[in-house]
This record gives sequence, structure tokens and C-alpha cells, in this order.
Amino acid sequence: MNIAVLGAGAWGTALACHAAQRHSVRLWARDAALVQAICTTRSNERYLPGVSLPPSLEATAVLSQAVAAAELIVIATPMSGLRPMVQALAAQSVPGEGGQELAPLIWLCKGLEADTGLLPHQVVEQAWPGVKAGALSGPSFAQEVAAGLPVALTVAASDDRVGQGCVEAFHHHAARIYRSTDVVGVEVGGALKNIMAIATGLSDGMKLGLNARAALLTRGLAEIVRYGTALGARPETFMGLAGVGDLVLTCTGDLSRNRTVGLRLAGGESLGQIVASLGHVAEGVACCRAVRDSARQLGVEMPITDAVGSVLFDSVGPREALVALLAREPREEYRGLPPEAEA
Repeated sequence: MNIAVLGAGAWGTALACHAAQRHSVRLWARDAALVQAICTTRSNERYLPGVSLPPSLEATAVLSQAVAAAELIVIATPMSGLRPMVQALAAQSVPGEGGQELAPLIWLCKGLEADTGLLPHQVVEQAWPGVKAGALSGPSFAQEVAAGLPVALTVAASDDRVGQGCVEAFHHHAARIYRSTDVVGVEVGGALKNIMAIATGLSDGMKLGLNARAALLTRGLAEIVRYGTALGARPETFMGLAGVGDLVLTCTGDLSRNRTVGLRLAGGESLGQIVASLGHVAEGVACCRAVRDSARQLGVEMPITDAVGSVLFDSVGPREALVALLAREPREEYRGLPPEAEA
């Protein structure tokens, strides 16, 4: 199988390494200097240091070369890069006699588009109407996948060809790929867990204890379910890999960039300092603003998201935000969830 991975960050490179154990893979990066370094050293020291790239993995800075003859295209850009990437691909796809119709798309990015508040599949539908596409998500740190450690992910797509293509590409060696048709649920779980990871980092950074962490995970999941079902997601999706699985990993793992943001905020650093020094994108920051605005429009209660947003954007201190959370009125645990989610 020929696979194109577009985006040579940590996760794109790691997934490309995994796929290249069985398939031919082309890894695309916009930065020609990065591509040259990858080809010369056979590693991506900028984003995934210490990992040797398999011989069957090629790198290129030419998009048309990356997607030529590809049977599956994987978009591994940050959320902010999804729309321009899909637009560029749409411009290269010329279906019909004598033209080239590109392969199905899978995206790895997690979040909402900052300017529009749209989920990834909505962005893709706008940028390339009618394209066969889906989302790959779940609990996965790039370093562990690149090291060949076990991982389980979910591909969500309404088109059977997309789901089966993703399974063929990645369900081998130490990776298991499960299928779903709930694109909204898988995307919401992947996006909002980053906000909850910032909250958990804040809590851990203030040394509030394991009881507080457990409460944040549980009530954070309740927020994710409320928000997701309001958008039409299926409640059971949030009990799976793209929901509680990704939530637990991102909120508790030391490799989590979003948890690191919370830890460092609790330590007194400014958001600007943290973002500038990370070297990678922490999607939860931009996602928090978009989700907070969207939830208010939907009339969905999101107290943890609101608290994180107040720290990130409203100059509220972590302890002040905690006091506001603790001062909320008591209520039934399952209030606001649809009947099928309460069963």
C-alpha cells in the first residue's frame, strides 16, 4: 500500500514510521531544510529525536510528489493547518478523463478551528466538498508509537472504503485500529480532552492531590459527553478509545504537552512564555477558546472549560479559578445528560 503522510511533526513522523514497517510511505514537510535533514540523517531530530526512520520511508517537500499514487493520504498538520492543506489537495485532484482523483483522506489533528469553531470534518467538507475522508484518534504519544510500543486507535468514517483503508494501513505490528461511524464523537473526544489535560496540569501543579485529579477526569468526561451529544455524537463513543482512553492518557501522562501547559501555569509562568518554549503545538489552548464560545451558543454547561479559559485568557489566577469551581451549587451528578447517557 502506498501512503502519504502530510506533516512531519512528532505524531506524523511516528505514524509514518509505524506504517513503513509494512507499506511504502512518503512523508511530506513544508520546510525543505527539515526534509533535507531527514533524508541526510534518516531521523527527524527536530520533532522526534533519537528515532531511526525505516528504509521504506521517503521524505519530500513537494506535495504533488508526496501524494502521487497514494492509496491513503494522512493529514498530520496542527488544526490550524487543516483547511489550507485540504484546499491544496483539492486543487490537485482533477477527477474525470485524463485526470487524477486523489485517495481518501484521514486527519490526525484534534481541536476546533479557531476562527469558525468548526470540527475537522466540517472544515474538510467546506474545503473539499464530497471528498471521502475520516478521523483517526485515540490515546497515543508519538514517542511510544515510534518505539513500537502497543497502541490502540479509532478511525471514524461514514464511508466504508475510508475505514477499511485506515485499518489496512495501520492495523499491524503493535497497533490495533478499531472502526466507528461516529465522526462527531471521535472528534469531540480528541479535542476536549486537551482542555481537561490543562485543567489536570493546573491541579497537579498546585499539588491538590490525586482525589482532585480523579474528580477532574470524571467531571471533565461529563462535560465532554454533554458537549458532544449536543452536537449529535453518540454517548457510547466517549466510553471508548477516543473518549475516556485519550482523556486518561493526556491528563495523566508526563509526555502530554497540554498537561505541561497547566503545570507550568500553576508554577507562575505566563502563557506566552510556555507556548513559545514548547517547540510543539498545544492544541488545548486554542481549542479552549473555541469550545467555550461554542458551548455558550449551544447553552451547554462547561464549568471546567470555563475555569481553564479564565486562566488562559482572562487573567484569572489558578487558585481563583479553583475557588470559583468549588463555589458552584450542588446538583445531581447526571444532570443535563440525555437519558441514553444516564443508563
